[in-house]
Amino acid sequence: MLPLNIVVIGGGAAGFFGAIACAQANPHARVTLLEASRQPLAKVLISGGGRCNVTHACFEPERLVQNYPRGAKALLSAFTRFQAKDTAAWFAQRGVYLNIEADGRMFPVTNTSETIVECLIKTAAIAGVELRIGTPVVSVKRTSPAAGFEISLKSGETKNCDRLLLATGSSLIGYKIARELGHQIEPPVPSLFTFNIPDPKLRALAGISVNPVQLRLSVGGKSPLQQTGPLLITHWGLSGPAVLKLSAWGARVLHESRYQAKLLINWLPDLQQEQVRQKLLAVKQEWPQKAIALHRGIDLPHRLWQYIIARAEITTEDRWAGLPNKKLNQLVLELTQGEYLISGKGAFKEEFVTCGGVKLKEVNFKTLESRLVPGLYFAGEILDIDGVTGGFNFQSAWTTAYLAGKAMGNID
Repeated sequence: MLPLNIVVIGGGAAGFFGAIACAQANPHARVTLLEASRQPLAKVLISGGGRCNVTHACFEPERLVQNYPRGAKALLSAFTRFQAKDTAAWFAQRGVYLNIEADGRMFPVTNTSETIVECLIKTAAIAGVELRIGTPVVSVKRTSPAAGFEISLKSGETKNCDRLLLATGSSLIGYKIARELGHQIEPPVPSLFTFNIPDPKLRALAGISVNPVQLRLSVGGKSPLQQTGPLLITHWGLSGPAVLKLSAWGARVLHESRYQAKLLINWLPDLQQEQVRQKLLAVKQEWPQKAIALHRGIDLPHRLWQYIIARAEITTEDRWAGLPNKKLNQLVLELTQGEYLISGKGAFKEEFVTCGGVKLKEVNFKTLESRLVPGLYFAGEILDIDGVTGGFNFQSAWTTAYLAGKAMGNID
Protein backbone atom coordinates (compact mmCIF):
# COMPACT_ATOMS: atom_id res chain seq x y z
CA MET A 1 0.00 0.00 0.00
CA LEU A 2 1.42 3.35 -1.05
CA PRO A 3 1.86 5.97 1.67
CA LEU A 4 -0.66 8.81 1.80
CA ASN A 5 0.34 11.83 -0.24
CA ILE A 6 -0.88 14.95 1.54
CA VAL A 7 -0.56 18.61 0.53
CA VAL A 8 -1.17 21.66 2.69
CA ILE A 9 -1.65 24.96 0.87
CA GLY A 10 -0.70 27.99 2.99
CA GLY A 11 2.41 28.45 5.10
CA GLY A 12 0.86 30.41 7.95
CA ALA A 13 0.04 29.37 11.51
CA ALA A 14 -2.77 26.99 10.49
CA GLY A 15 -0.82 25.51 7.58
CA PHE A 16 2.24 24.68 9.67
CA PHE A 17 0.25 23.37 12.62
CA GLY A 18 -1.89 21.19 10.36
CA ALA A 19 1.09 19.82 8.44
CA ILE A 20 2.92 18.98 11.69
CA ALA A 21 -0.15 17.30 13.22
CA CYS A 22 -0.63 15.24 10.07
CA ALA A 23 3.02 14.15 9.80
CA GLN A 24 3.10 13.20 13.49
CA ALA A 25 -0.18 11.28 13.25
CA ASN A 26 1.09 9.31 10.27
CA PRO A 27 4.90 9.17 9.99
CA HIS A 28 4.57 7.20 6.74
CA ALA A 29 2.60 9.93 4.99
CA ARG A 30 4.32 12.31 2.57
CA VAL A 31 3.33 15.79 3.73
CA THR A 32 4.15 18.78 1.54
CA LEU A 33 3.53 22.38 2.61
CA LEU A 34 3.18 24.92 -0.22
CA GLU A 35 3.67 28.62 0.55
CA ALA A 36 3.29 31.25 -2.17
CA SER A 37 5.66 33.83 -0.67
CA ARG A 38 9.34 33.55 0.16
CA GLN A 39 8.57 34.22 3.85
CA PRO A 40 6.54 31.54 5.64
CA LEU A 41 4.69 32.51 8.83
CA ALA A 42 4.91 36.22 7.93
CA LYS A 43 1.72 37.09 9.82
CA VAL A 44 2.93 35.24 12.91
CA LEU A 45 6.16 37.24 12.76
CA ILE A 46 4.43 40.64 12.90
CA SER A 47 1.56 39.64 15.18
CA GLY A 48 1.18 41.20 18.60
CA GLY A 49 3.62 43.97 17.72
CA GLY A 50 6.31 41.37 17.00
CA ARG A 51 5.64 39.45 20.23
CA CYS A 52 2.99 36.98 18.95
CA ASN A 53 -0.13 36.72 21.09
CA VAL A 54 -0.22 32.91 20.83
CA THR A 55 -3.50 32.31 22.66
CA HIS A 56 -5.59 33.46 25.63
CA ALA A 57 -5.73 32.06 29.16
CA CYS A 58 -9.35 30.94 28.90
CA PHE A 59 -9.46 27.22 29.55
CA GLU A 60 -13.19 26.46 29.53
CA PRO A 61 -14.58 25.84 26.02
CA GLU A 62 -17.97 27.36 26.95
CA ARG A 63 -16.28 30.63 27.92
CA LEU A 64 -13.71 30.50 25.14
CA VAL A 65 -16.33 30.43 22.37
CA GLN A 66 -17.90 33.63 23.68
CA ASN A 67 -15.00 35.50 22.06
CA TYR A 68 -15.98 34.51 18.52
CA PRO A 69 -18.55 36.71 16.75
CA ARG A 70 -18.71 34.04 14.04
CA GLY A 71 -18.01 30.34 14.53
CA ALA A 72 -18.75 29.91 18.24
CA LYS A 73 -21.21 27.04 17.81
CA ALA A 74 -18.93 25.11 15.47
CA LEU A 75 -15.88 25.67 17.68
CA LEU A 76 -17.49 24.49 20.92
CA SER A 77 -17.01 20.79 20.19
CA ALA A 78 -13.61 21.45 18.60
CA PHE A 79 -12.39 23.21 21.75
CA THR A 80 -13.31 20.20 23.88
CA ARG A 81 -10.60 18.32 21.94
CA PHE A 82 -7.94 21.01 21.54
CA GLN A 83 -8.08 24.38 23.28
CA ALA A 84 -5.82 27.07 24.76
CA LYS A 85 -4.47 24.79 27.51
CA ASP A 86 -3.45 22.25 24.85
CA THR A 87 -1.77 24.94 22.75
CA ALA A 88 0.33 26.06 25.72
CA ALA A 89 1.25 22.43 26.47
CA TRP A 90 2.13 21.77 22.81
CA PHE A 91 4.62 24.63 22.74
CA ALA A 92 5.97 23.82 26.22
CA GLN A 93 6.77 20.27 25.08
CA ARG A 94 8.99 21.85 22.47
CA GLY A 95 10.75 24.17 24.92
CA VAL A 96 8.65 27.26 24.21
CA TYR A 97 6.93 28.51 27.35
CA LEU A 98 4.12 31.05 27.41
CA ASN A 99 3.59 33.85 29.89
CA ILE A 100 0.08 34.96 30.95
CA GLU A 101 -0.34 38.74 31.07
CA ALA A 102 -2.78 40.56 33.35
CA ASP A 103 -5.46 40.73 30.65
CA GLY A 104 -5.19 37.00 29.87
CA ARG A 105 -3.17 37.25 26.67
CA MET A 106 -0.40 34.66 26.38
CA PHE A 107 2.98 35.45 24.81
CA PRO A 108 6.23 33.49 24.61
CA VAL A 109 8.42 34.26 27.62
CA THR A 110 11.09 35.42 25.16
CA ASN A 111 8.68 38.21 24.16
CA THR A 112 9.47 37.74 20.47
CA SER A 113 7.42 36.11 17.72
CA GLU A 114 10.62 34.69 16.21
CA THR A 115 10.51 32.04 18.96
CA ILE A 116 7.16 30.77 17.68
CA VAL A 117 8.25 30.91 14.03
CA GLU A 118 11.47 29.00 14.73
CA CYS A 119 9.60 26.39 16.77
CA LEU A 120 7.07 25.71 14.00
CA ILE A 121 9.69 25.53 11.24
CA LYS A 122 11.96 23.27 13.30
CA THR A 123 9.12 20.97 14.40
CA ALA A 124 7.85 20.67 10.83
CA ALA A 125 11.33 19.70 9.63
CA ILE A 126 11.74 17.10 12.39
CA ALA A 127 8.32 15.64 11.53
CA GLY A 128 9.41 15.25 7.91
CA VAL A 129 7.22 17.95 6.35
CA GLU A 130 8.58 19.12 2.99
CA LEU A 131 8.37 22.92 2.93
CA ARG A 132 8.24 24.58 -0.48
CA ILE A 133 8.33 28.38 -0.36
CA GLY A 134 7.85 30.70 -3.32
CA THR A 135 5.39 28.17 -4.76
CA PRO A 136 2.08 29.85 -5.65
CA VAL A 137 -0.88 27.61 -6.47
CA VAL A 138 -3.04 28.57 -9.45
CA SER A 139 -5.87 26.04 -9.26
CA VAL A 140 -6.97 22.69 -7.85
CA LYS A 141 -9.25 20.09 -9.38
CA ARG A 142 -10.54 16.67 -8.42
CA THR A 143 -8.81 13.95 -10.37
CA SER A 144 -11.91 11.73 -10.06
CA PRO A 145 -14.90 11.49 -7.67
CA ALA A 146 -13.19 8.79 -5.60
CA ALA A 147 -9.57 9.89 -5.94
CA GLY A 148 -7.50 12.87 -4.87
CA PHE A 149 -6.55 16.25 -6.26
CA GLU A 150 -4.42 17.74 -9.00
CA ILE A 151 -2.74 21.01 -8.00
CA SER A 152 -1.54 23.39 -10.71
CA LEU A 153 1.39 25.59 -9.67
CA LYS A 154 2.28 28.96 -11.17
CA SER A 155 5.57 27.44 -12.34
CA GLY A 156 3.63 25.17 -14.67
CA GLU A 157 4.23 22.10 -12.52
CA THR A 158 1.34 19.93 -11.40
CA LYS A 159 1.25 18.02 -8.13
CA ASN A 160 -1.11 15.23 -7.14
CA CYS A 161 -2.24 14.32 -3.64
CA ASP A 162 -4.70 12.07 -1.86
CA ARG A 163 -5.79 14.62 0.74
CA LEU A 164 -5.63 18.39 0.71
CA LEU A 165 -5.71 20.99 3.48
CA LEU A 166 -6.59 24.57 2.54
CA ALA A 167 -5.04 26.88 5.14
CA THR A 168 -4.80 29.96 2.95
CA GLY A 169 -6.11 32.54 5.42
CA SER A 170 -8.13 35.33 3.84
CA SER A 171 -6.31 35.17 0.50
CA LEU A 172 -8.46 35.28 -2.62
CA ILE A 173 -6.81 32.20 -4.13
CA GLY A 174 -8.01 30.07 -1.21
CA TYR A 175 -11.60 31.26 -1.63
CA LYS A 176 -11.33 30.67 -5.39
CA ILE A 177 -10.11 27.09 -4.94
CA ALA A 178 -12.81 26.31 -2.35
CA ARG A 179 -15.50 27.78 -4.62
CA GLU A 180 -14.29 25.86 -7.67
CA LEU A 181 -14.39 22.65 -5.64
CA GLY A 182 -18.05 23.32 -4.86
CA HIS A 183 -18.08 25.32 -1.61
CA GLN A 184 -20.02 28.47 -0.85
CA ILE A 185 -18.12 31.47 0.50
CA GLU A 186 -19.57 33.99 2.92
CA PRO A 187 -18.30 37.28 1.44
CA PRO A 188 -15.17 38.31 3.38
CA VAL A 189 -15.27 41.74 5.03
CA PRO A 190 -12.86 43.41 7.47
CA SER A 191 -13.06 42.70 11.19
CA LEU A 192 -10.99 44.15 14.06
CA PHE A 193 -10.59 47.78 13.02
CA THR A 194 -10.60 51.22 14.61
CA PHE A 195 -13.23 53.94 14.17
CA ASN A 196 -12.68 57.20 12.31
CA ILE A 197 -14.45 60.04 14.13
CA PRO A 198 -14.50 63.34 12.14
CA ASP A 199 -14.09 65.58 15.19
CA PRO A 200 -10.80 67.52 15.27
CA LYS A 201 -11.32 68.46 18.93
CA LEU A 202 -11.59 64.80 19.92
CA ARG A 203 -8.59 63.88 17.79
CA ALA A 204 -6.59 66.59 19.54
CA LEU A 205 -6.85 64.40 22.66
CA ALA A 206 -4.87 61.60 20.97
CA GLY A 207 -3.08 59.41 23.51
CA ILE A 208 -5.69 59.69 26.26
CA SER A 209 -7.07 56.34 27.42
CA VAL A 210 -10.02 55.56 29.68
CA ASN A 211 -10.79 52.21 31.31
CA PRO A 212 -13.52 51.16 31.37
CA VAL A 213 -15.98 52.80 29.00
CA GLN A 214 -19.19 51.36 27.63
CA LEU A 215 -19.85 51.63 23.89
CA ARG A 216 -23.18 51.18 22.10
CA LEU A 217 -23.22 50.96 18.32
CA SER A 218 -26.36 51.80 16.35
CA VAL A 219 -26.41 50.96 12.64
CA GLY A 220 -29.34 51.24 10.25
CA GLY A 221 -32.11 50.66 12.77
CA LYS A 222 -30.74 47.26 13.83
CA SER A 223 -30.43 46.18 17.46
CA PRO A 224 -27.54 48.08 19.05
CA LEU A 225 -24.32 46.23 19.87
CA GLN A 226 -22.50 46.86 23.14
CA GLN A 227 -18.99 46.43 24.54
CA THR A 228 -17.27 47.53 27.74
CA GLY A 229 -13.52 47.90 28.18
CA PRO A 230 -10.51 50.17 27.62
CA LEU A 231 -10.76 52.95 25.03
CA LEU A 232 -7.92 54.90 23.41
CA ILE A 233 -8.35 58.25 21.64
CA THR A 234 -6.21 58.48 18.51
CA HIS A 235 -5.26 60.97 15.79
CA TRP A 236 -8.06 59.54 13.62
CA GLY A 237 -10.71 58.79 16.23
CA LEU A 238 -11.07 55.85 18.60
CA SER A 239 -9.22 52.58 19.22
CA GLY A 240 -8.51 50.22 22.11
CA PRO A 241 -9.91 46.80 23.06
CA ALA A 242 -13.51 48.00 23.48
CA VAL A 243 -13.54 49.46 19.96
CA LEU A 244 -11.82 46.47 18.38
CA LYS A 245 -14.25 44.02 19.99
CA LEU A 246 -17.19 46.15 18.90
CA SER A 247 -15.84 46.26 15.34
CA ALA A 248 -15.63 42.46 15.30
CA TRP A 249 -19.21 41.94 16.46
CA GLY A 250 -20.43 44.68 14.13
CA ALA A 251 -18.22 43.77 11.15
CA ARG A 252 -21.03 42.88 8.76
CA VAL A 253 -23.51 45.63 9.65
CA LEU A 254 -20.76 48.24 9.57
CA HIS A 255 -19.64 47.02 6.16
CA GLU A 256 -23.22 47.19 4.88
CA SER A 257 -23.54 50.77 6.17
CA ARG A 258 -20.22 51.74 4.53
CA TYR A 259 -18.81 52.41 8.01
CA GLN A 260 -21.27 55.19 8.77
CA ALA A 261 -22.83 54.71 12.19
CA LYS A 262 -23.76 56.31 15.50
CA LEU A 263 -21.69 55.48 18.57
CA LEU A 264 -22.88 56.19 22.12
CA ILE A 265 -20.15 56.46 24.75
CA ASN A 266 -20.70 56.05 28.47
CA TRP A 267 -17.49 57.38 30.00
CA LEU A 268 -18.59 56.27 33.50
CA PRO A 269 -20.13 52.79 33.14
CA ASP A 270 -19.58 51.92 36.80
CA LEU A 271 -22.10 54.60 37.81
CA GLN A 272 -25.84 54.86 37.18
CA GLN A 273 -26.97 58.02 35.41
CA GLU A 274 -28.56 59.32 38.62
CA GLN A 275 -25.34 58.67 40.56
CA VAL A 276 -23.44 60.80 38.02
CA ARG A 277 -25.99 63.59 38.49
CA GLN A 278 -25.62 63.41 42.28
CA LYS A 279 -21.82 63.56 42.02
CA LEU A 280 -22.06 66.70 39.92
CA LEU A 281 -24.59 68.27 42.30
CA ALA A 282 -22.25 67.53 45.23
CA VAL A 283 -19.41 69.37 43.47
CA LYS A 284 -21.76 72.25 42.68
CA GLN A 285 -22.70 72.51 46.36
CA GLU A 286 -19.12 72.18 47.70
CA TRP A 287 -17.35 74.40 45.15
CA PRO A 288 -20.00 76.84 43.89
CA GLN A 289 -17.52 79.60 42.97
CA LYS A 290 -14.99 77.32 41.26
CA ALA A 291 -14.67 77.03 37.49
CA ILE A 292 -16.39 73.88 36.17
CA ALA A 293 -13.45 73.28 33.84
CA LEU A 294 -11.03 73.01 36.76
CA HIS A 295 -13.09 71.27 39.47
CA ARG A 296 -14.75 68.19 38.01
CA GLY A 297 -15.45 65.76 40.85
CA ILE A 298 -15.45 63.02 38.21
CA ASP A 299 -12.61 60.56 37.66
CA LEU A 300 -11.69 61.43 34.06
CA PRO A 301 -8.53 62.87 32.49
CA HIS A 302 -8.51 66.67 32.78
CA ARG A 303 -8.32 67.40 29.03
CA LEU A 304 -11.10 64.92 28.30
CA TRP A 305 -13.28 66.57 30.96
CA GLN A 306 -12.75 69.96 29.32
CA TYR A 307 -13.70 68.50 25.94
CA ILE A 308 -16.87 66.93 27.37
CA ILE A 309 -18.07 70.09 29.12
CA ALA A 310 -17.52 72.02 25.88
CA ARG A 311 -19.80 69.49 24.14
CA ALA A 312 -22.38 70.34 26.83
CA GLU A 313 -21.95 74.03 25.88
CA ILE A 314 -20.21 74.91 29.11
CA THR A 315 -17.38 77.44 28.81
CA THR A 316 -14.08 77.57 30.69
CA GLU A 317 -15.34 80.65 32.56
CA ASP A 318 -18.60 79.08 33.78
CA ARG A 319 -18.84 78.50 37.54
CA TRP A 320 -20.68 75.69 39.26
CA ALA A 321 -23.02 78.14 41.04
CA GLY A 322 -24.30 79.48 37.73
CA LEU A 323 -24.89 76.09 36.10
CA PRO A 324 -28.61 75.79 35.25
CA ASN A 325 -30.36 72.42 35.50
CA LYS A 326 -30.72 72.23 31.72
CA LYS A 327 -26.93 72.43 31.27
CA LEU A 328 -26.39 69.99 34.15
CA ASN A 329 -28.68 67.46 32.48
CA GLN A 330 -26.88 67.99 29.18
CA LEU A 331 -23.54 67.31 30.91
CA VAL A 332 -24.92 64.12 32.49
CA LEU A 333 -26.00 62.92 29.04
CA GLU A 334 -22.59 63.72 27.53
CA LEU A 335 -20.91 61.69 30.28
CA THR A 336 -23.23 58.69 30.07
CA GLN A 337 -24.48 58.57 26.47
CA GLY A 338 -22.52 61.04 24.40
CA GLU A 339 -23.22 60.66 20.68
CA TYR A 340 -20.34 60.36 18.18
CA LEU A 341 -20.52 59.77 14.44
CA ILE A 342 -18.37 57.04 12.92
CA SER A 343 -17.29 57.96 9.41
CA GLY A 344 -15.00 55.26 8.10
CA LYS A 345 -12.64 52.73 9.60
CA GLY A 346 -8.94 52.52 10.28
CA ALA A 347 -6.69 49.48 10.39
CA PHE A 348 -5.50 47.56 13.44
CA LYS A 349 -1.70 47.78 13.32
CA GLU A 350 -0.21 45.50 10.65
CA GLU A 351 -2.64 42.71 11.37
CA PHE A 352 -5.72 42.15 9.27
CA VAL A 353 -8.57 39.88 10.24
CA THR A 354 -11.61 39.19 8.11
CA CYS A 355 -14.96 37.65 8.80
CA GLY A 356 -16.33 35.50 6.03
CA GLY A 357 -15.01 32.41 4.28
CA VAL A 358 -16.12 28.83 3.72
CA LYS A 359 -19.62 28.28 5.09
CA LEU A 360 -19.38 26.29 8.31
CA LYS A 361 -22.39 24.06 7.61
CA GLU A 362 -20.36 22.57 4.74
CA VAL A 363 -17.57 21.40 7.08
CA ASN A 364 -17.52 18.51 9.57
CA PHE A 365 -16.02 20.03 12.72
CA LYS A 366 -15.00 16.68 14.16
CA THR A 367 -12.42 16.32 11.40
CA LEU A 368 -12.54 19.67 9.55
CA GLU A 369 -13.20 17.67 6.38
CA SER A 370 -15.48 19.04 3.70
CA ARG A 371 -19.00 17.57 3.77
CA LEU A 372 -19.08 18.05 -0.01
CA VAL A 373 -15.63 16.93 -1.19
CA PRO A 374 -14.07 13.85 0.48
CA GLY A 375 -10.37 14.35 1.22
CA LEU A 376 -10.61 18.16 1.33
CA TYR A 377 -9.94 19.83 4.70
CA PHE A 378 -9.96 23.40 5.98
CA ALA A 379 -8.18 25.19 8.83
CA GLY A 380 -7.76 28.74 10.03
CA GLU A 381 -9.12 31.94 8.62
CA ILE A 382 -10.34 30.48 5.31
CA LEU A 383 -13.32 29.33 7.40
CA ASP A 384 -16.09 31.77 8.32
CA ILE A 385 -14.67 32.07 11.84
CA ASP A 386 -13.17 35.10 13.52
CA GLY A 387 -12.43 36.10 17.07
CA VAL A 388 -11.96 39.32 18.96
CA THR A 389 -8.50 40.63 19.75
CA GLY A 390 -6.48 38.83 22.43
CA GLY A 391 -5.10 35.64 20.88
CA PHE A 392 -8.44 34.14 19.91
CA ASN A 393 -7.85 34.12 16.15
CA PHE A 394 -4.61 32.20 16.61
CA GLN A 395 -6.39 29.75 18.91
CA SER A 396 -9.04 28.93 16.31
CA ALA A 397 -6.20 28.42 13.81
CA TRP A 398 -4.30 26.05 16.14
CA THR A 399 -7.47 24.09 16.97
CA THR A 400 -8.87 23.66 13.47
CA ALA A 401 -5.42 22.86 12.06
CA TYR A 402 -4.61 20.30 14.75
CA LEU A 403 -7.90 18.45 14.26
CA ALA A 404 -7.63 18.62 10.46
CA GLY A 405 -4.04 17.37 10.52
CA LYS A 406 -4.87 14.44 12.81
CA ALA A 407 -7.82 13.46 10.64
CA MET A 408 -5.86 13.75 7.37
CA GLY A 409 -3.17 11.45 8.71
CA ASN A 410 -5.69 8.83 9.73
CA ILE A 411 -5.43 5.71 7.55
CA ASP A 412 -8.64 4.02 8.73
